[in-house]
Amino acid sequence: MALPSTSILANFNTTAINGEQNNMNGSQCDSDKPHFWHISVLPVYILLVAVLGIVLNVFVLGVFCLHKKSCTVAEIYLSNIAAADLILTSCLPFWAVNAANQFNWPFSHHLCRLVNFSISMNVYSSIYFLVLISIDRRMALADPLSHKGISRPKYAKLGCVLVWGFGLLLSGPTLVFREVKYFPQMQFNICYLAFRNLTERAVFDVMQFTFGFIIPFFIIVYCTIDILQALNNRIFEGLNSQKKEQKATTLVLAVLLAFMICWMPFHVTKILLLLQKAEVLTGCSLEYALNICGHVFMYLAFFNSVLNPILYVIVGQQFRQKVRGLFKQCVNISCTNSTRMSSVGPQLSVLKVIS
Repeated sequence: MALPSTSILANFNTTAINGEQNNMNGSQCDSDKPHFWHISVLPVYILLVAVLGIVLNVFVLGVFCLHKKSCTVAEIYLSNIAAADLILTSCLPFWAVNAANQFNWPFSHHLCRLVNFSISMNVYSSIYFLVLISIDRRMALADPLSHKGISRPKYAKLGCVLVWGFGLLLSGPTLVFREVKYFPQMQFNICYLAFRNLTERAVFDVMQFTFGFIIPFFIIVYCTIDILQALNNRIFEGLNSQKKEQKATTLVLAVLLAFMICWMPFHVTKILLLLQKAEVLTGCSLEYALNICGHVFMYLAFFNSVLNPILYVIVGQQFRQKVRGLFKQCVNISCTNSTRMSSVGPQLSVLKVIS
C-alpha cells in the first residue's frame, strides 16, 4: 500500500534536486551528496527486483487465470494485487537506468509522468486491495452469516474496479506535478515533483499520507484483530469447520504482515522527513540519517512486490493445489496431443501406400 508522495517513487527526491533545494534555502547541511551505491549497487538491485517481480507475478496471474476452477473472492483480490505488483515492477527498469545515469533522466517528459503515475496508481491500489481482502476475511470468520450475502465473485470484481478507479484518482496529482527540468548548474535533466512552495508539498504529502496509509492502515489493523480473535476462538472451542476459510485467512495474514514489514519503515521515515522540512526537527545529523533511511526503506518497499508471490507458494496451500492442478492440465493436454499425432502417423503411412 502506498502513495505517491509517501510512496516509493512519486515523491522521489533525487540527490541533485535535494542539493539544489538545500542551497536555495541556505542550508549548510551536506546530507544529499551522491553515494557510490546510488550509481553502482542501486541500479542492479532495482533491476533484480524488477526481473523477479515480473517473472513471479506473471506466474501467479497465469495460475489464477488458466486454472480450470474459478477463483474464490480472496483469490480475485490476490490476483489484482499481483497485477498491481506486475505493473509496478514493469516500471522499475526505467528507474534502474535513471539511477545508473546518476539520476540524469534519459527518457522523455511523457515517460517521466507515465512511469511515476503508473507506479503511484498501483501502489495506492495495492493497499486498498488489502483493505478489501481484510474486510472479506474478517466477515468470513467473525460474521459468516453476513459474509454469505456479499461473498459472490461479481461483488469482488466490482470492488476491484472501484479500487482501480480510486487509485487512478489519488494518483492524479502525480500526473500534474511530475515534470522533467534541466538544471544548468548540474547539466542534468531531472524527473521530479515540481512543487511551487513548501505549503503545496505539505498539503500533497498530508493528503496522500492520510488516504494512502493512515485510513487503510487502521481499517486493516481493526480487521486483523477481529480475524485473530475469531481464529483463536475456533482453536479454543475445538472447531474444525470452515478449514478452507482458515487456510485462506492464513495466507492473507502473511501477505498483510509482509506489507507492514516492507512499508511501515518507509512511511514513518516520510513523516519525520516532512517534520524536518517544516523545521520542526532540525540538525544536520538527523537530516543525513533521514535521507539515508528514506532511500534504504524505499528500496525495502520495492521488495514487497517480489515477496507476495513467494508467500503464495510457501503459505498458500490452495494456491499450491492450483499449481499442481494446472500442471496436470498441461500434462494431459500434452499427452492428448501426442496421442493424436501418433494416431495420425499410421493413417498418413497408409495413404502414402495407397497413392
